[in-house]
Amino acid sequence: MYKAKVNITLRKSILDPKGKAAHHALQNLGLKNVKDVRIGKFIEMNIDADSQNEARELAETACTQLLANEVMEDFQVEIEE
Repeated sequence: MYKAKVNITLRKSILDPKGKAAHHALQNLGLKNVKDVRIGKFIEMNIDADSQNEARELAETACTQLLANEVMEDFQVEIEE
């Protein structure tokens, strides 16, 4: 059994309204040193696979077919045993 940890973020060229709102709120809270905020998704999946490579392929397939919008988002997959 493997655990896939997936970070999905908006591409840098895509406007992030949630990040903008969070940045504005942090500024209002007095956290003036925070210069930029980008908000993404973190997903964990338990994958029953025969190898770490197979688990990575399954996780990446899940991202490309459902979890991430490849037009607007990038993703990184980390596999743990």
